[in-house]
Amino acid sequence: MRFKPFAFIINIAIPLAIGAIGAWFTAQSVKTWYVTLAKPSFNPPNWLFPPVWTTLFILMGISAYLVWLKRKEVEHFPRTIALYFIQLILNLMWSFLFFYAHELGIALIEVVALLTAIIINARVFYKIDKTAGLLFIPYILWVSFATLLTYSIFSLN
Repeated sequence: MRFKPFAFIINIAIPLAIGAIGAWFTAQSVKTWYVTLAKPSFNPPNWLFPPVWTTLFILMGISAYLVWLKRKEVEHFPRTIALYFIQLILNLMWSFLFFYAHELGIALIEVVALLTAIIINARVFYKIDKTAGLLFIPYILWVSFATLLTYSIFSLN
């Protein structure tokens, strides 16, 4: 298939935009509220989160682009894309619940739903394009870690 630069850029821009909105919810709390929380010993330094999330959002966009290229071959493409957007919205909601609303317990429940949606999304994408599905593996691993971190912070506070 031929490379479609405009579609590629759009597919990368969408998750990056979701990430930017999530960063907006997060930014103020990281400097104020978050520093007051008890955290586990394995809590990463704050500077690590932006590059990791930027990388993950770019990988998501590439994955979505690969699936978009095969959209005419996918019987239920609207449902496939709806699933992708559901996990993006759940990703954004975690930032809102945890950092903006300070709802640690609800954020914990929500991150489990997010992880489930990501795994389902990866499996669906994998059936369409193996590379697209495999590109979700770092995201699954990071959100698995984020789930453990959310649980630990919830338990400690």
